[in-house]
Amino acid sequence: MRVAIDTQPGGAGPNEDWVAGTPTLAIVLDGLSTAGLDTGCRHGVPWYVAHLGGQLVAALADPGSTLTAGLASALERVAALHPECDLANPGTPSATVAVLRQREGFFDHLVLADSPIVLEGHEGFTVITDLRVEDVLPDLKAEVEQYETHTAEHKAALKRFVTAQRQTRNMPNGYWVAASTPEAAEHALVGSIPAEEVGAAAVLSDGVSRLVAEYRMATWHEAFTTLRTGGPQELINSVRKVEALDPTGRRWPRYKSGDDASAAFCQWS
Repeated sequence: MRVAIDTQPGGAGPNEDWVAGTPTLAIVLDGLSTAGLDTGCRHGVPWYVAHLGGQLVAALADPGSTLTAGLASALERVAALHPECDLANPGTPSATVAVLRQREGFFDHLVLADSPIVLEGHEGFTVITDLRVEDVLPDLKAEVEQYETHTAEHKAALKRFVTAQRQTRNMPNGYWVAASTPEAAEHALVGSIPAEEVGAAAVLSDGVSRLVAEYRMATWHEAFTTLRTGGPQELINSVRKVEALDPTGRRWPRYKSGDDASAAFCQWS
């Protein structure tokens, strides 16, 4: 498997995404925004995704380990790296997870939260994503989206939304993300597909997938054409060009003008 990767911050702040590729593995992590709220952790989201990513690559180096077991092990090991932090804080650093792994005759996938894996098959595209977060607190989400980005009203509404959202993370009536306990791995969407059914795949953070899924300014066919000709960097550039047309989020309401964006493009034929 040939994997091309790129990641770019969405603004002046640090990049809270993380991406990696090996000859058998592609991983994208998208750190969840803290909206300036306390996390109980002195390290921060970039530290968390970097360490979770590294532990995940190490755990999945063993081809006998399932993706679920590998993620659970990685979560446990990262928690052990900062026991002095308040890992029970509902805002503890957390992330979405998307993993594609090649093994003999198959491609295995794991998705936890809304970073998608897109598979190019012989008859079209299949999007594997976990959108349980979309069902949580729709009224507060709508309140955020009614304001232009960078306004005081938008910032205040986003804080209210994230504060409430934290109470539903990794709870039975909410949605699941990678955080401080290995239990979250059991709630990931996992599966396998025969290798002959897939020609290429993209593992993305939602900062990239929104070009198709939310902005609807490209099709998956067009996105994969861009990935083949210009690679992940060019696809992310396409997202930025679209967002520049609507810098304050009037046409496409969103939490920030530009989100961190990561992509791993996988080819094997």
